[in-house]
Amino acid sequence: MTQINPSQAHAWTKCRRRIWFDLQTTDTESIALEGFDQLIAQNGLEHERRLLESLREHRQVVEATSIEHTRTLMEASVEVIYQAQLENVSLGVKGYPDFILLNDKGDYQALDAKLSRDANRRDIRIQLGCYQTLLGSDAPGLVFNGNGEWIEVEGAELSNRFLKDMRYLLSANTSPVVRYSHSKCRACPYYDTCRPQFEAQGELSLLYGVSASVANALESQGIDSIALLASASAQAIEPVAYLRSETKREQLVMQAIAYQESRILSLAPLPPLFDVAHRAHWVHFDIEDNPLSRSGDKHVYLWGFCTPEQQFEYVWTDDETQDERGWLEFLAAVDGYAVRFPELKLVHFSAHERTTIKQYAARYSMQDHPTVAWLLGPESPLYDIAVTLKESLVLPVDSYGLKDICKHPKLVNFQWRDEDSGSQWSVVQFNAYLQTQDRFERQRLKADILRYNEDDVRATQALEYWLTELANAQKAAM
Repeated sequence: MTQINPSQAHAWTKCRRRIWFDLQTTDTESIALEGFDQLIAQNGLEHERRLLESLREHRQVVEATSIEHTRTLMEASVEVIYQAQLENVSLGVKGYPDFILLNDKGDYQALDAKLSRDANRRDIRIQLGCYQTLLGSDAPGLVFNGNGEWIEVEGAELSNRFLKDMRYLLSANTSPVVRYSHSKCRACPYYDTCRPQFEAQGELSLLYGVSASVANALESQGIDSIALLASASAQAIEPVAYLRSETKREQLVMQAIAYQESRILSLAPLPPLFDVAHRAHWVHFDIEDNPLSRSGDKHVYLWGFCTPEQQFEYVWTDDETQDERGWLEFLAAVDGYAVRFPELKLVHFSAHERTTIKQYAARYSMQDHPTVAWLLGPESPLYDIAVTLKESLVLPVDSYGLKDICKHPKLVNFQWRDEDSGSQWSVVQFNAYLQTQDRFERQRLKADILRYNEDDVRATQALEYWLTELANAQKAAM
């Protein structure tokens, strides 16, 4: 009989169908970690190793080698058991906490090392709750988080729900019904299996702006496919929960029409700033950052720009010890662009760049620095082109990400030179850059990252050119 492993909670909280597929397969290679997930796992092991070394400095630590050995060590009241193996045959559960610690009351508590700074994440609470059950202890679990803090975690209620549903999934002959989620499904190893099924059934949550809650609300009114939503009247859709705004209902119908008919719809005229005359002052801007730095602070290793002359320029830092230098060089680059282009716009896609500038200003206590105050103030040159796009157009895409829009052959039709490149890909390459000592390999990795960032800023520029053409067409049609 297949046993439930508390570590399966991570996949379960993402998607019940995903864990059902995991339970059906014995081909572990097909679900092996790749790329960013593998990097997370490696960093997690390093985080665990640092905790192990710290515990060994102050306590007796013994590594367990089996379930029986774990029991023997517990009976001997060993202070810290590393790599404990716990099993409850009647419950059908087997777990492997990183550590179990003997507390002052003589009870063992499970301790897991987690890179996440959020110890209350559902999958973490479930895991620790399951370990609590396996230990037969009322003592809450412990998490050593990404900040190096020890946090008590109570997850008994959640873990009971997890175990009950996992038993159901183990016995289920067919996959559970689930909704599509762009962010979760794109990263799932079963994407190519599920996506065609969602498309064939006209799954509502394929549409941008249609969450599972919105899809459920629409289905309760008999609108259970994209085709039916596209043919519906926005006024006829009842303003129930999640659909109270008439504007939202109208946009959902338009999104269904755009998707169904593969065409662009207009919400509002594009603003007059999309004019060729402005182009001489627009610098397109994108950053690459490492969320897996040793310090735990996000490190921007690349601030990239594409000038009006279509020159790619950048600020690069080799590691986070140069972080402040990179930040100051970025501000100096902005000052330089302000001189070169008196009506400067720093065009970026999404709020990420502005948010990062705020974080860096706070990190180095530079909120009052003139350039920072200008960047974040009411006359800011920062311009999030994604906001204008979403306010003006409805596009035949299921995600309004830069790549989804720019790579679409009927939209911008801009293609990245590295097909597999992306933000997580860039993080993986940069961490490989940090680890290798081979000078030529470092040069190759840096060149690959720069090429990807250059394509990002050129894609943003290509999007701006495309929107300018649409704005001119709208103006001519008036």
